Amino acid sequence: MEDILTNVCGLDVHKETVVACIIKNKPTIGPVTDPSKATVTTEIRTYSTLYDDLQKLRLWLEAEKCHDIAMESTGIYWHPIYDVLETAYDGDVNLLVVNARHMKNVPGKKTDVKDAEWIATLLRAGLLRGSFIPPEEIRQLRQLTRYRKTIVEDICAQKNRIEKFLQSSGYKLSNFLTDIFGVSGRSLINILINKGKITPRDVELELRGNAKHKIKDMRSALNGVMNDHQRQFLALQLEHLDSLISHQKKVEGDIDALSSQFSNEIDLLTTIPGIGQTAAKAIIAEIGVDMSRFPTADHFTKWAGLSPGDNESAGKKKSTRITFGNTYVKGLICECAWCMVRSRNTYLSQFYWRLKARRGAKKAIIAVARKMLVIIYIMLSNGVPYSEESFEKARKKQDDTRVRKIIKDAARLGLVITQKEEDVA
Repeated sequence: MEDILTNVCGLDVHKETVVACIIKNKPTIGPVTDPSKATVTTEIRTYSTLYDDLQKLRLWLEAEKCHDIAMESTGIYWHPIYDVLETAYDGDVNLLVVNARHMKNVPGKKTDVKDAEWIATLLRAGLLRGSFIPPEEIRQLRQLTRYRKTIVEDICAQKNRIEKFLQSSGYKLSNFLTDIFGVSGRSLINILINKGKITPRDVELELRGNAKHKIKDMRSALNGVMNDHQRQFLALQLEHLDSLISHQKKVEGDIDALSSQFSNEIDLLTTIPGIGQTAAKAIIAEIGVDMSRFPTADHFTKWAGLSPGDNESAGKKKSTRITFGNTYVKGLICECAWCMVRSRNTYLSQFYWRLKARRGAKKAIIAVARKMLVIIYIMLSNGVPYSEESFEKARKKQDDTRVRKIIKDAARLGLVITQKEEDVA
């Protein structure tokens, strides 16, 4: 392999240790007959992943004047190392986090070469491509938005536990109330905790809105008695639910404060049907606001895992399944796509219903999600809001294709279409 860089470092990251290998050109005096052997020196050191040792690693790299560093994306263990080395040389450092599978696919590795040395060798030859690592403020926002997602899942799980306990105790609230944790349902649950039973009078007083039309059914559904253990257990579960909801509100407040610096980009994304404030903040936290990190929209969708696979051999396509990609972005955009297709008279919703008839709902929603990602890429790159008018050309092309198909089918059947009928078609 031909060397491009003269002073590089490869880091082999583990849970407790990090192995660093520096390969650099050794200063020589006088002419050298074989530069490839005489001018290259290799030094390997091992450090622990404790903060003090990571600081020693940084000082060693700065003393060796090594500005080009690469490491494997090993789980979450690379995070503290990246945070320490990111500010080396006052930020003047080329720090790459590379895909381990990509390095293994590069041919030529010998079994007796250590991983850190192999990483440094590939970096020196310019064969490594760094993964997308957003700036620190985006990473902080990403931590909060992903944490909020887990809290929402915990709240949903806790609500299911409470509903399951009520069902096992003989109280069929969910049979008649859409949300048993709404105003009516919560009032009835509080009465159960305090009294252990619900009287017909309590049902009449506590039901709100449309639930009042179900008073007769609710009386029979809530006809039972809870013992002291059941009341205490229900109160314990409800207390945990309230703490989760309170925690969610605090996290959302932190998200709002941290995302305020990206208010312009968030306002742009909310112009897309199906994307609200919460989704827009989560999208910004995952992809950032600088689209120059992705060369093209196709590269962007492939990174997100919404690009069709290209597994072809001997002229036969074996699979077109979407790639793995960023699972957070993929799931988030697909949720937004489901909201988008429920809107009326939009280009993407019409595209979904046409494609669903031919390919099915799942493949159609993936196609809509990919189109939404392309739209987001263009909007953030150019700073323009979403507009349905930009799809008029695409609509006209589709209409022209449909008219040509009708005329072609009519000609095949020997029919003659008048100009008036053609205009209607």
